[in-house]
Amino acid sequence: MKILVTGGAGFIGSHVVDRLIEEGCKVAIVDDLSTGRMENINPSAVFYRTDITDPQLAEVFDSFKPEAVIHHAAQANVSTSIADPAYDAKVNIQGTLNILECCRKFAVAKVVYASSAAIYGQPQYLPINEKHPIKPTSPYGISKYTPEQYLAVYNEIYHINYVILRYANVFGPRQDPHGEGGVVAIFTDRLLAGISPTIYGDGEQTRDFVYVKDIAQANWLALKSGENQTINISTNQPTSVNELFYKLKSFINNSSCSSKENLMKHNMLPLFEKERAGDIRDSYLDNQKAREGLGWNQSYTLEQGLEETVRFYQR
Repeated sequence: MKILVTGGAGFIGSHVVDRLIEEGCKVAIVDDLSTGRMENINPSAVFYRTDITDPQLAEVFDSFKPEAVIHHAAQANVSTSIADPAYDAKVNIQGTLNILECCRKFAVAKVVYASSAAIYGQPQYLPINEKHPIKPTSPYGISKYTPEQYLAVYNEIYHINYVILRYANVFGPRQDPHGEGGVVAIFTDRLLAGISPTIYGDGEQTRDFVYVKDIAQANWLALKSGENQTINISTNQPTSVNELFYKLKSFINNSSCSSKENLMKHNMLPLFEKERAGDIRDSYLDNQKAREGLGWNQSYTLEQGLEETVRFYQR
């Protein structure tokens, strides 16, 4: 099976590529390396350094002739979307439209689209299932939801099948602790450097942390099932930021760091600052549909994922 993965040099996309190649797929990567990295690229994949908004993207489709597309390339920073919503929309909406037009022109059978829990906004109930009202609180949430609607229309008009995967808080190796890096990457980076990480608010706010290799498995399964469905990929479990900090500190203290470093981290506590305006207090996603519709199950516990992540950053 020939699969084109956009954003395949990025954090999540590169793990998806690795999973596909393990399954024997022929994979092409489209990435402009604005946030992706060359070292993330699987050597067995064909690499095209291309922007998804570029009209020349059609040449990639013509050359590689993919049977399906897994679309992860995106502007993923909420702060950037607020500061420059036009750029955010250009990448996430116009870029997706460019991909869909290429799919139409070159008879691609299916698109797997990486969406986000950000589209839900402030939870009206927990856990959040796929029927939850859509009320994004940032331009990023809007720009991730709009392509979902285009996918449904392209299916109706052009019969391009799709699966929309709405991710909870993804973490794992290769996540950049800077820029749009998630809290796990940021905390790990600070702790390994002997710097106390900052927690905004009291730290009792909760999130749903799902390991990146479980995300990669969901993408593989979505190529074979879940036709024209929207599906949460999550653990269905809330974890507080405080709990996350102490689990990470414990793994680092018990790792192969030097005694001096361990002593520093043993006594380290987070710095607490005022809660940020607009932050969501609690959020976790229902994953029943993923289990029933995709046959997906979480393979990694939070602890297993954190341990692998810490080992990666230590290297």
